[in-house]
Amino acid sequence: MARKQKGHEKEPNHERWLVSYADFITLLFAVFVTLYAMSQTDKKKAEEVLQSMRESFGYSSTSAGAKPTVIDTGSMSVIPSMHRLTQAPQRGKSRGGEKDFRATKAAIEAYLLKVGAQAKVSVSVTPRGLVVSLKEAGFFDSGSATLKQDSYALLKDVVSSLSSYSNGIRVEGHTDNMPISSASFPSNWELSTARATNVLQYLTKQTDFDPYRISAAGYGEYRPVADNSDAEGRGKNRRVDIVLLSEQSERSEP
Repeated sequence: MARKQKGHEKEPNHERWLVSYADFITLLFAVFVTLYAMSQTDKKKAEEVLQSMRESFGYSSTSAGAKPTVIDTGSMSVIPSMHRLTQAPQRGKSRGGEKDFRATKAAIEAYLLKVGAQAKVSVSVTPRGLVVSLKEAGFFDSGSATLKQDSYALLKDVVSSLSSYSNGIRVEGHTDNMPISSASFPSNWELSTARATNVLQYLTKQTDFDPYRISAAGYGEYRPVADNSDAEGRGKNRRVDIVLLSEQSERSEP
């Protein structure tokens, strides 16, 4: 019987790696497409947040070089909502830092410009925190610690932007160096303390301020911000400061 001839063995395929390589390239392409889609979504969200903040500060987005426009609202209620967008809430409130203080300062000043109250309230950011100064001419009669009735609306609108923070607050009364002696106020100590206390009571009763994080102090004429030698300087010294305390300042609080 004739022996069967052995067939030729199949030669190995040296190009099988191309299949695995093609699968790898396909998966890599899918990964980059997914990353690109995610980046576009995040960009859209970031633009929405940026637009919201611009509107909060009164900036118009109609053109790239447009000048800032004053917020066309009757109150400062837009500020707390802005903080809810930019910070994680803590029991309904957020911790404020220097950047938050400067943003709130800009918003308050825009509001004051809108209602023409720049001469009644001034705002500054210091190492102590955000300082809102209520000048005597806008909120008290001379020698009186009672808030003027027509100052309530302005006070409520200005301080509403502070109530969304969980930082501590100090209300500080100040006077000029002109002596006072009356049945109600034997000296400037009593007058400055009474004014600070009355503002504190308004904040805790008429607005959303936690009594556990607010305090009052009276400094009389001993912490001036201007020279008491002329009427203009004395007018600047007669004030009540509402201080939204920085983290550093809070450490010294009891």
